[in-house]
Amino acid sequence: MRNAKGIFDLAGRVAVITGGAGLLGRHHATAIAGNGGIPVLVDLPPAEPAAVAARIRGEGYDAVGYEADVTRESDLERVRDSLLKDFGRIDILINNAASNPKVEEPASGTWSRVESFPPEVWERDLAVGLTGAFLCCKVFGTEMAKSGRGVILNIASDLSVISPDQRLYLRDGIPADHQPVKPVTYSVVKTGLIGLTRYLATYWAERGVRVNALSPGGVFTGQPAEFVRRLSERIPLGRMAREDEYEGAILFLCSNASSYLTGTNLVLDGGRSCW
Repeated sequence: MRNAKGIFDLAGRVAVITGGAGLLGRHHATAIAGNGGIPVLVDLPPAEPAAVAARIRGEGYDAVGYEADVTRESDLERVRDSLLKDFGRIDILINNAASNPKVEEPASGTWSRVESFPPEVWERDLAVGLTGAFLCCKVFGTEMAKSGRGVILNIASDLSVISPDQRLYLRDGIPADHQPVKPVTYSVVKTGLIGLTRYLATYWAERGVRVNALSPGGVFTGQPAEFVRRLSERIPLGRMAREDEYEGAILFLCSNASSYLTGTNLVLDGGRSCW
């Protein structure tokens, strides 16, 4: 029997993480770095991926950061070429970048409702969450397929398997047709990522590339108390997730611990989708 600790080892593996300087992206990077991998934080300039990578290095781990837009194939090709030059390999891709408006915060009008949802927001959200994931798979996944090994992990959501419960966002004193809602694009993007996962899992299976999805539940980041109460009541474990509670799943899905797993959506939502 193999050493249980050894199958989680990521020593020397280069892991591209889009949205890597964001809330969960940083924790994905920590999980990779803490087990010997080299997280590559890819994010937009305002997120300062190089600075976030520097902080990880300051904790004694390897990490690098690149400014890039996942909707621009040329940006991704630049990152790929740099990684191949510096490391000679790309082993893991975590598609984490997404647009996720916080409708639990005070709203400015009824823009999130289908009846008035701006087409430009639809196009932007799909460009980042779906087109961006496809382009990353095309650029980095193709390189993995060439080498005969690799892991792609698409970060979806519990809303890839259930519909948003719009009652979570209700506000007193607002007419029904003006209540804020979770935007339609979020569900469309996250559900689309599951389709991309299944497609590529079979497409590249013979090339040694495994493709899975992780569907996290809501993470507590100081949201309004009423929103937290409502959501927690809908979760069997009775609470939202902590920021670091997905690190174990990231490690499992990116390492040899999941060597016989592909085409799967791992739902980690505190049991919410059971109801």
